[in-house]
Amino acid sequence: MFETAIDFLKDLWGFLRERKKYWLAPLIITLVLIGVLIVFTQGSAIAPFIYTLF
Repeated sequence: MFETAIDFLKDLWGFLRERKKYWLAPLIITLVLIGVLIVFTQGSAIAPFIYTLF
């Protein structure tokens, strides 16, 4: 599973670099960080505060 994630990131970076779409990188990074934040805080006490942001 970890290898497929690395391969996906390599393909995504190759696409961004080849098509000169560098402006998409901050958007993708932000979405990934928000997703990771939601997954890791799902069972914790701060989960209700995270969900009120959205």
